[in-house]
Amino acid sequence: MEKRPAISVIVPVYKAEKYLHRCVDTLLAQTFQDFEVLLIDDGSPDKSGEICDDYAKKDFRVRVFHKENGGVSSARQCGIDNAQGEYTIHTDPDDWVEPEMLETLYKKAKEDDADMVICDYYEYVDGCNQYINQCPSSLNHIMVLKDLFRFLHGSLCNKLIRKELFDRYDVKFPLGVNYSEDLYICIVLLQNPINVVYLSNAFYHYDRMINNNSITLHDRKDWYNKMKSFYPLLRKVLSENDFENEFVLYRSQMAYAAIIDYSISISLYMDNFGDLKNKIYEYSWENICVLISLYGFYPVAKLLIEVRHILGVIKRFIVNKYVK
Repeated sequence: MEKRPAISVIVPVYKAEKYLHRCVDTLLAQTFQDFEVLLIDDGSPDKSGEICDDYAKKDFRVRVFHKENGGVSSARQCGIDNAQGEYTIHTDPDDWVEPEMLETLYKKAKEDDADMVICDYYEYVDGCNQYINQCPSSLNHIMVLKDLFRFLHGSLCNKLIRKELFDRYDVKFPLGVNYSEDLYICIVLLQNPINVVYLSNAFYHYDRMINNNSITLHDRKDWYNKMKSFYPLLRKVLSENDFENEFVLYRSQMAYAAIIDYSISISLYMDNFGDLKNKIYEYSWENICVLISLYGFYPVAKLLIEVRHILGVIKRFIVNKYVK
């Protein structure tokens, strides 16, 4: 019987011909060799599929799956269904990783018999590479779940996860949902008594400038249409398990993002988030802006967020240009 690889790296691929080489090259340059790369061509209309096939011809660790376009959830699920590794991790085709990522994560997983290893990551935005700390407030699985709504990133790209968990708890990506599908998986997994560990190193480079799934200040148009299929799904999974406070936190974050979505009218905004006025209990910058908008000063909140973003861009420009 052929030995299964230690890690399956799942890469959903769609319209990625401009940067796919960078992603895959950094995966194949790992110091750790016991892994497979699953390139899931989600019906990409460009040359991404051909690039995937070229890699499979050159390196036996690369396996390619071509499918009709079904969105990122279906692509990730295809990867999970075909993964042979003991552990899985996801990489977006527009990002890249450090050469010691898989070796270090796997070593930590085996030392602590971990079901999930969370690590830090780098985020590249507005010409600045930022180190993002992802240390949970506690390693208890429920506390980690709650931290996802406060400061932890819901991405699967900085989490090594035991493959067997998907079968044990019947966890599947929500088909048709192509927004925050990775957050959904983390939430469902963490509702179960899994062993979570944290590694204080960053290996993953998240390029927000070109990431198709990111919601930046300049990429929030039509945001409501992107999230409305995920919204009821999250409401259901959280309400069933008495995480009402966490759902309020999530909705306040979404309200903050929605303020800058020019496709959402004020009336639609109020219909979706108006009740938060009496539910928000943590007064962060984002929540204060949401409360300002809900008390009848929507344009003021919008202006405050725009000004803060512009000041942040200016600050990063000055730091990059004049501070060495």
